[in-house]
Amino acid sequence: MKQKVVLLNPKDNVATALDNLNAGDILQLKIGKEDRSVELVDNISFGHKLCILKIEAKSPVIKYGEVIGISTVTIHPGEHVHIHNVVSARGRGDLKEGIK
Repeated sequence: MKQKVVLLNPKDNVATALDNLNAGDILQLKIGKEDRSVELVDNISFGHKLCILKIEAKSPVIKYGEVIGISTVTIHPGEHVHIHNVVSARGRGDLKEGIK
């Protein structure tokens, strides 16, 4: 069976599509020692991210075990994770402590 997504760290709450994926597809994932099924809500293009664990609004988006951004809304498993629902957390002076 061809691998459809890459998930490298059990801390990750997103995976990256290795092919174009369709809404309704069901992915079988191993997250750490846990087996999990995720049904895609959205079409996911090759190289794009999909949510594998619910991400609450204003929470870290984690890929490869690292925070890559902050969710702007709650993102549910199977949804597309991209600039429409995530903002960067790196290099943002407005997020430094003491700056509002």
